[in-house]
Amino acid sequence: MKLSRSIKRSIIIVVYFILFFLIGYGIYAILKPAETCLDGKKNQNESDVDCGGVCKACQEKPELKELVVEEKAFVFGGEGKYDVMMKIKNPNDRFGAEKFKFYFQLKDASGKIIAERRGEKFILPSEEKYVVEVGLETAEDPASAEVAISDYAWKEFSEYVEEPQVNIFQKKYDLVSGGAGFSKLSALVRNESYYDFNVIKINVILRDGNKMPVALNSTEMRTVHSGEERDFVLIWPASFPGDVDVDKIDIEAEADVFDNQNFIKTFYQDTKQFQKSGS
Repeated sequence: MKLSRSIKRSIIIVVYFILFFLIGYGIYAILKPAETCLDGKKNQNESDVDCGGVCKACQEKPELKELVVEEKAFVFGGEGKYDVMMKIKNPNDRFGAEKFKFYFQLKDASGKIIAERRGEKFILPSEEKYVVEVGLETAEDPASAEVAISDYAWKEFSEYVEEPQVNIFQKKYDLVSGGAGFSKLSALVRNESYYDFNVIKINVILRDGNKMPVALNSTEMRTVHSGEERDFVLIWPASFPGDVDVDKIDIEAEADVFDNQNFIKTFYQDTKQFQKSGS
């Protein structure tokens, strides 16, 4: 039985296809880079990327604990505005989070969300710190505040040397006797680290006699050199509800040592040494 011309053509095409496939696969097999324990892939008989099986044993992944929210609060921040804060603690002594996400939600008495603020922060190993956000706008009176933290980017500091030494001195809180504003806080910032920082953020919490937050504020300082002192003033435009007295002032300064861009260029080589344990 003679095959039709179309069938013959189809057979020839299939044969050519098989030949091209075999030739291409042969070339790929010859030129393909050998699988190694440094190729950044989980291959061979590895149990994880570049470890286990024919490679070195995989290290046990540490059991990292989530950040702990030790305090949360909201306060009146002026007409139609509220300020929020939380105090957090990192229970991990060798791992910091170069980045994590957070959000604040203000809710009314029925549980409806009436204002929200999201952002990103960092935290060092074993550090306690404040997260302060000001100026959440809402036409309704909030009854409660909710906070959440997620999406940690952990980084190990097995040879961690020091925290940035940015300290606050000469704190002074006064009511404003004339001009704009209700009260003000003045203080002095001193960068006692060996590094110049592009940005230092300052958070302020004013507390009453029961240690409850009554007012919040924050500011940033740019280009603060090692050994430099700089003063600052923060203003509260409106009186605090309840006519409370300020009994305690918490001020915290932070500099992001996870971010190379936060170190002024002339100190870049030194900061690489500072951060090498976290790379």
